[in-house]
Amino acid sequence: MTIRVVRLGTERVEDEGLRIGTVRRPPRGVPKADLAVRNFYDLWLPELAPSEELLKLGQAAEDEQRWKRFERGYRAEMRRPEKLRLLDLLAALSRQTNFSVGCYCADEKRCHRSILRQLLAEHGAMLG
Repeated sequence: MTIRVVRLGTERVEDEGLRIGTVRRPPRGVPKADLAVRNFYDLWLPELAPSEELLKLGQAAEDEQRWKRFERGYRAEMRRPEKLRLLDLLAALSRQTNFSVGCYCADEKRCHRSILRQLLAEHGAMLG
């Protein structure tokens, strides 16, 4: 069993399981009824997205120094007790079933999901 880290809106892979959107906002112009059908997500979990302020910082990070600042900020946000419990829950679930988490960003290297992948691994998640 594993967690896959995906780009939302892309084709699903075999045995991907439930797709969880870890984004601040739903995609614009997509009716709720179409979110899963259009491969965005089955379940929305914005609690794993960066805060609005931090999201803007990450989107503007054009160099490594700014990206590291974003990463430090996101990791700090994810150290809150309620966030740690979510990471522990997802890690435990990854040992029982397949599912995926994701974001819209085209480049995972400059997306919070790259850091989320690391955080999940640090919490003992099985990653695919």
